[in-house]
Amino acid sequence: MTVTDRTFPIPDRTGARTDEAATVIDGARERIDALDDRIIGLVQERMAVSAVIQDARIASGGRRVNLSRENEILGRFRDALGTPGTTLAMTLLELSRGRI
Repeated sequence: MTVTDRTFPIPDRTGARTDEAATVIDGARERIDALDDRIIGLVQERMAVSAVIQDARIASGGRRVNLSRENEILGRFRDALGTPGTTLAMTLLELSRGRI
């Protein structure tokens, strides 16, 4: 088949082969981008709250990290999202307290 024998239009940046599908994909991607912006904002807020907790714990003579609390968080994410949830929780914990 040559380029001129094509039966489908050239896919645009969405990878869609019809204008209707491209419209659906563009709309859904806009929604994903908005959700990602909210998620990033929430992660940044979580990091700030975690810093307050760590500062209070250290100021009181405690340790920077509370492993039993982290295990609770890991379990909650695993229960809600399965194994990938554990990975997500570990990433959030690392962003919030750094590597231990």
